[in-house]
Amino acid sequence: MKPNDKSREAPYFDVGMVMLSSTVSVARYRELELAKKRKAIADFVEQRFRERYISPVSCEGAHGFSILANCCLMIEALESFYQGWEDTELRSEQAFERFFKREPRFQVFQPRCSDFYYNVRCGILHQAELRGGWRIGLSGPLFDEENLTINAVEFLRQLGMCLFAYAETLCNQGWETDEWVRFRRKMDHVIEHCKRGQP
Repeated sequence: MKPNDKSREAPYFDVGMVMLSSTVSVARYRELELAKKRKAIADFVEQRFRERYISPVSCEGAHGFSILANCCLMIEALESFYQGWEDTELRSEQAFERFFKREPRFQVFQPRCSDFYYNVRCGILHQAELRGGWRIGLSGPLFDEENLTINAVEFLRQLGMCLFAYAETLCNQGWETDEWVRFRRKMDHVIEHCKRGQP
């Protein structure tokens, strides 16, 4: 290649154009952040999570296994926003412990958090199956403890309500509260990850 030949250089990459949700780019998010538009940012967060985790498995005929797999992914992602973590590497079990402890809708799982983590979360994501006698259903109570059966549809519904509550918290809390500081820290990590692989 000749010294001035730019034809083989990697194309320019504008991280601001990366879409964080179907309607919010990195550049748009930064505008909202600069203007401290809490409601618009909270709406964006809810949209991002619904598009990625809830809507794809809310259709008729969705398999309980797929529903619960998405729910496990969402719990870790949502908890990383609550905590302001860059990721859940080496603390994914802690993410489930904190989530089940904090969320009243999921208190029934708190005494069995480790079992849930290893037999449901790790079973689904690493072995593509539940372990330890745990089962997935599509009806009944959220958790039938006697039969170790999770109602995946209800689990997803309750998780959607947790997301709504988180968005409401962001709307109602001040910009310098812990919730917002941790959220902005997480978003900085998300945007930094968008830059990786650039020349």
